[in-house]
Amino acid sequence: MMNQTFSGDIIILERLQVTPKTSIPVFILVLLIYIFIMVTNIGLVVVICRSRSLHQPMYLLFCNMSINNVFGATIIVPQVLRDLLLNSERYIYYTDCVFQVVCVHLHACASHTVLMVMAFDRYVAICNPLRYATIMTNGMVVKLSVGAWATAFVLVMSLVGLSVRLSRCRSVISHPFCDNASLFKLSCEDISVNSIYGLVYTVVLLGSSMCSVTLTYVRITMVCLSSKNKAMNSKALQTCATHLAVYIMLLVSGFIIVILHRFPELSDHRKAAAVLGHIALPALNAVIYGLQIKEIRHRIKALFHNSKVAVMAAK
Repeated sequence: MMNQTFSGDIIILERLQVTPKTSIPVFILVLLIYIFIMVTNIGLVVVICRSRSLHQPMYLLFCNMSINNVFGATIIVPQVLRDLLLNSERYIYYTDCVFQVVCVHLHACASHTVLMVMAFDRYVAICNPLRYATIMTNGMVVKLSVGAWATAFVLVMSLVGLSVRLSRCRSVISHPFCDNASLFKLSCEDISVNSIYGLVYTVVLLGSSMCSVTLTYVRITMVCLSSKNKAMNSKALQTCATHLAVYIMLLVSGFIIVILHRFPELSDHRKAAAVLGHIALPALNAVIYGLQIKEIRHRIKALFHNSKVAVMAAK
């Protein structure tokens, strides 16, 4: 009876293949990166919220990305740190595993939908600047942000719902955390519907984001080429290059994980790539947005300068 309950309600997650000698250095590195992610992304949100001059659509949309970065890293990194420290397999209740699947895919899906909204914002700002203030009001930013997260939530819930309906005959997930592909592979039933819908989900999500971003930047490029305003073109290039760099990194990371899922013999590479995606991308996003955008960079410098002055005055 205990064995039936154990195999039915508790899932075993495989840990990363790290040797005992390297587990502590890897633990310290991952911990430092996680702290960096939390400090930089939360700091970016605080700077934008405290500075009225930054209460503009573009910066408010950056807050969405920073919040999603913190959300995505927190889903995975603490668990990875625990596994590295204890150097053992991790047991998780099935319901907790399903919750983690929802969070993991919500983070990934929202990354694409929010970046699509940000591409639309750049399109309006560069291609229709005279109407930008009329179109991209704070109310519109809120609606677009809610729409991005709601779309991601609906897509993810339909994806996970198909997996939850299946019975389970296995209790081991060959992955350092729960994701949808690992979840429905716990079943011995026919999972062709899950595989087909998973493929459709991936094609719709990646296809729509790639098409919208590509069309947006083609249009922006055409406007910049036809414009003789060098100052406007320089600013457009700076903001668009930032957005495009983040999008390309997200796209490459997603394709790598999707491809590696199709090759079981590369499971160790897939585990490392999946964890790296939840660590490297949030850290790089904060650096790209926080340091490459002049207005935010100046605000961060001013904040540190004021803090230093306050400390000196206190002494």
